[in-house]
Amino acid sequence: MTRPAQRFLRALDRFNTAHPWDHNAHFHRWILRRLPARCDRALDVGSGSGDLARLLATRARAVDAVDADPEIVARARELTVPGTPVTFAVAEAPDGVPPGPYDAITCVAVLHHLPFADALAAFRERLAPGGTLVVVGLARESTRVDLLLALVSVPLNAATGWIRNRGRPAPRPASMTARTRPAAMTFPEIVHEARRVLPGAHLRRRLFWRYTLVWRDRGDPHRAG
Repeated sequence: MTRPAQRFLRALDRFNTAHPWDHNAHFHRWILRRLPARCDRALDVGSGSGDLARLLATRARAVDAVDADPEIVARARELTVPGTPVTFAVAEAPDGVPPGPYDAITCVAVLHHLPFADALAAFRERLAPGGTLVVVGLARESTRVDLLLALVSVPLNAATGWIRNRGRPAPRPASMTARTRPAAMTFPEIVHEARRVLPGAHLRRRLFWRYTLVWRDRGDPHRAG
């Protein structure tokens, strides 16, 4: 890499650090549009400081939210208005996830930290008949399409940070947890394995270094339980 390119990337990194925004929260409204207007029970896996869980509480009668980090779970409880139908708990996914059944399960930027197939199988088994699983995940870049989306995301990421912070430097969003580790699986690998566990799952690459997965339980014969 040339020195001008290195200087540009360092400057861009400084700019993004000064104008941060939550890439995961960017998908929250999109997630809600994939879920029914009203449902009985919902589960958010890897709930962080609880932003998505509180949004799910506008749709569900009761929401369970689990995260492996005790400090962030405590913070989520502090940020939640008393009476909001959300129960936050410290739990390791997939084994520590409550048994359900749930009408909706969400999982944002967490799946690459877990045993992929085992986690999807656990989510599938906890869905109620007709329930919906929505995942926003990270994949390792491996194809030209991945590279193109990453290149397009770079200027959009800077522009979004500038707009959301109104041009002023800002602290990192409170809903962000520790820096996420890189994903190990490529998107084609994720598609192959996801459709093996969840026949008919719909997956799509997205901007801002994310992919989405949506699966609805329709009584498929491959479904355990």
